[in-house]
Amino acid sequence: MNQPVPLASAAPRRDGDPLGFFEQRVLRWSMVATGSLAAVGLVWGIASSSQMILFDGMYGVLGIGLTWLSMRASRLVAAGPTRRYPFGREALAPLVIAVQGVALLATCVYASVDSLLVIFGGGSEVSANSVLAYGAVSLVATLGVWLALRGPARRSELLAAEATQWLAGATLSLAVVVAFALVLVLSHSGHGAAGHYADPVLVLVSCVALAPTPVRMIRTTLIELLEGAPDPEIQRPVRHAVSEVQAEFELADPFLRMAKVGRKLYIEVDFVVTGHEWDVADEDQIRHSLLSRLSGLPFDLWLNVELSGDPDLVV
Repeated sequence: MNQPVPLASAAPRRDGDPLGFFEQRVLRWSMVATGSLAAVGLVWGIASSSQMILFDGMYGVLGIGLTWLSMRASRLVAAGPTRRYPFGREALAPLVIAVQGVALLATCVYASVDSLLVIFGGGSEVSANSVLAYGAVSLVATLGVWLALRGPARRSELLAAEATQWLAGATLSLAVVVAFALVLVLSHSGHGAAGHYADPVLVLVSCVALAPTPVRMIRTTLIELLEGAPDPEIQRPVRHAVSEVQAEFELADPFLRMAKVGRKLYIEVDFVVTGHEWDVADEDQIRHSLLSRLSGLPFDLWLNVELSGDPDLVV
């Protein structure tokens, strides 16, 4: 008997998905904060002719679109299984995170190329005081939002991706503050010409520093979308629970497979048994025992448990 047994009901969750509503509320708040900071960055960047500030503002504009995409995905996932999608649409969560990673990486590549052109063209002249002031304002704002998102991010991968974007923004702002504080020091010591290259060089360095984050996002989500094995910390409690059930019912070593897609964790446990003493009621007992041990996992669990007398059917 190979029957999926979700901990959450397979019926649509349109009338209430607390995590989905929580995600959407936090993402909506984050989008407002992103839009406000992006507007400040674009206006300040144009006024000061700073490539760095404009890059930060454009990064924020991109963030608005990505946050809206996350909200849309969260709403669709919260709707639960439908006739068209009987297993739900949890794959949207890693798909959206992958799109975010690609968009952020593309932004870094574009900004890097643009910065190299400015450097080879002799640099650019900007007001160090203006850029430093913007960096300080941006650092306080982005760091504050990231701190506010740290708690919610533990409950949702979409919110974790959102928090990662804000942390990247805070890192960028810190780089601005440090770099242009150094430019001011150099200008007061008679090396003001070096400041012409500070703005594009800082954009280039920031892009290199930020690039590993979207690369990691893309890699992780591709593993999920290709139904790869989940991280060891997710597998560990499952393997422990299966081992306990194996000992309880004196079963042979199982064939265990796992895959995680968004909130959903697929687990297939196949035991090879001998003789004819096992029946459907025994299999149900094994399933209930395993479900009780896995009920604390923070996922929508889809569990298949099968007993078979033919090893070729479970390999």
